[in-house]
This record gives sequence, C-alpha cells and structure tokens, in this order.
Amino acid sequence: MKILVCITHVPDTVSKISFTDNNTKFNTQNIQFIIGPYDDYALARAVELRDSIAGSTLTVLNIGTADTEPTIRKALAIGADDAIRIDAEPLDSVFVATQIAEIAKKKSYDLILMGRESIDFNGNVVHGLVAEMLNIPVVSPVMKLDIVGNKATMTKEIEGGKEIVELNLPFVAGCQEPIAEWKIPNMRGIMSAKTKPYEVLPAFGAEMGASTMQFDLPAAKSGCKMIDAATPEKLFELLKSEAKVL
Repeated sequence: MKILVCITHVPDTVSKISFTDNNTKFNTQNIQFIIGPYDDYALARAVELRDSIAGSTLTVLNIGTADTEPTIRKALAIGADDAIRIDAEPLDSVFVATQIAEIAKKKSYDLILMGRESIDFNGNVVHGLVAEMLNIPVVSPVMKLDIVGNKATMTKEIEGGKEIVELNLPFVAGCQEPIAEWKIPNMRGIMSAKTKPYEVLPAFGAEMGASTMQFDLPAAKSGCKMIDAATPEKLFELLKSEAKVL
C-alpha cells in the first residue's frame, strides 16, 4: 500500500502573532513552526499502518518554501520513508489541493491522509477538493481508521455522535484525535532523516485564486470585574446592564 500524508508548516499555538507592512504580511520573526497538530495525528496513524501492512510505503508532502524543510525533516524522523516539497507559498486552498492532486495522479497513492484542517487558515476544505479532483471518496473528520486488505473501516465525528464508514481504497481522509498518539522522533529517526529521499518540485500550473488584503488581531480582552460574595445581586445587575445576556 502506498500512503501519502500531506503536512502543513504552521506557527506553534504559543507563538505571539504580529503583522508587518500595514498588517498585510504575517511576521515570521521569532515564530516557532511545527507540523500542523491534526496532520501530526494523520502521520502517526500512517506510520502505524505502514508498519503493520507488509510492503507499504509512506511519503509526506508539503507545499511550502525552503523554510519548511525542518518541519519536513521532522516528519521523516517520525517515520516517513521519503518526502516531497512543492516549492510555493500555500496561500490558497484550491492551489494547494491542485498540487496534492497532481502528485497523487503521478504517484498513484492508495491512501491520502491529512489533518481535518490546518490551524493557521482553518479552511477545512482541502481534503474535499483533493478528493473531487481525483474523483475518489473523502471522509472527515476521521477519529479511527483500520485497513484490512482493500477495505477501510473508519469512525468519524458527526453532530451528536459518531458514524462508522466502510469503503474501498483509494480515498482521502481528514484526521483528528484520537486516531493515533503523536509520535516523538528518537535519535535514530533524527539521524536517518538526513539521508532519506527528499524531492523538491516546482509548482504545477494552477494560479493563486485568493490573496490577503489585511490581517486583524482579535480585540483585546477586557478586564475582569470582581463581585463581593456578600453582594451577589450586583452580578445580575452587570449581566443585565453591561453584558446584556439577561
């Protein structure tokens, strides 16, 4: 089985976010970048599947500039066999999906996994676009994935519960916890990542269909008002007059 895992290169959630050039560009100075957390789940499950199904291979794919190489090397250290980077800024969902679909067509993967969404743009659409471009099924968000032969059984989250889905390969899945536990690279993996195949390709023909006009930070949180336990009626007054929720 040939597995493709698409990974994003995103700011760590503890990073302090700011913008430059009149709030039109994201300021990457002093920002720690990581594999997208949902992609990390997809990668962890892919490693488990590759190890459990004889003859399987695992490739990671990233659309990004040279700055994303450390993130890709980490994915190789976690367990991917090889990596592909499309040399382009991933600023548009259709553009990103087109790059993934073109690679999938050329390499004929049996299973394409990715996070349910990236944590920078939170678009939640790339997996669906890729599946449409390849004319194969898509399931998201997947919480459990098992494969026997050519058939996969998945548990996905739906409003108010869970749904069990069965389908044949190939397909695309958007993953989330608890599909697998995140894996931490060990020293052996880190050393082997330096010699694993890593291919850099130019972007395919699709053009960016979207551009960023301006970034805005969320409004600063207001201060907290403390109510004396002896006068609880003041809380109701504030909820009615200021918060206007009563």
